[in-house]
Amino acid sequence: MGKTTIYHNYVPQSPLSQFVKFFWSSEGDSLASSQVKLLPIGSMELVINLDSEIIPLFDRTSGERCGSTSSIRICGIQSQSFVIDNHSQISVIGVRFKPGGTVPFFQISTKELHNQVISLEELWNFHAEQLRENLLKAPTIKTRFLVLENFLFRMMQSQESHPIVDFALCEFQKSPIPTVNEVTNKIGISNRYFGQLFSDVVGLTPKLFCRIQRLRRVLILLAEKTTIDWDDIGLSCGYFDQAHFIHDFRSFAGCTPTEYLKQRGLYPCHILLPN
Repeated sequence: MGKTTIYHNYVPQSPLSQFVKFFWSSEGDSLASSQVKLLPIGSMELVINLDSEIIPLFDRTSGERCGSTSSIRICGIQSQSFVIDNHSQISVIGVRFKPGGTVPFFQISTKELHNQVISLEELWNFHAEQLRENLLKAPTIKTRFLVLENFLFRMMQSQESHPIVDFALCEFQKSPIPTVNEVTNKIGISNRYFGQLFSDVVGLTPKLFCRIQRLRRVLILLAEKTTIDWDDIGLSCGYFDQAHFIHDFRSFAGCTPTEYLKQRGLYPCHILLPN
């Protein structure tokens, strides 16, 4: 039998908290399934494996092994699900950035990392290895979070915000999610210019970002409910009708909402894949 997963998270101090949603740590795993499908979360994530020197990569469709990254990698913003190996999750620490929150830390455009998973050394050179070494020396979860926090403080190159994108992201948190036209009308700019600016900072088009936001709301609602009213969930999350809801769910999750309930893992964005 595997271990029970012990999960912790930590919200860093300002100004990091402007760009980082939280740090997280996962120790052990029940390993009920050897593979897990991760659904899009609408932001980028830094993942550091403290148990192994590499993290396997898998084909999104077949689940077959197709390479690996180093033990510290950056997951660009995803608009497709991707597969991870549950057995590589024995001791992992990570950073969940806010949408657009990676801009102060990386020279590369967020858009260039769309649907990419790469070794962090490609962006931070020797700094990535240094970070992992410092984390391995830390004796507790709390001190690991502090090591990570101090490291990101040092790596932060700019604290400039993008007021237009910041405003739009706030608007897209509302319920129901406003249309892109409604947001650009409030700002007073063209859809085309707004789309280019938003994509450069966040990594997705505004429309695609909103679709992922709707999916996230569905997953959170499902995690909170014991009895499911699909019509109510679909409408409350901004879908026009059941056909729209199921089509969008299938396009991101690769399964129907009912199938998702049978396969969901420890977290709302996890789907357990058959061994």
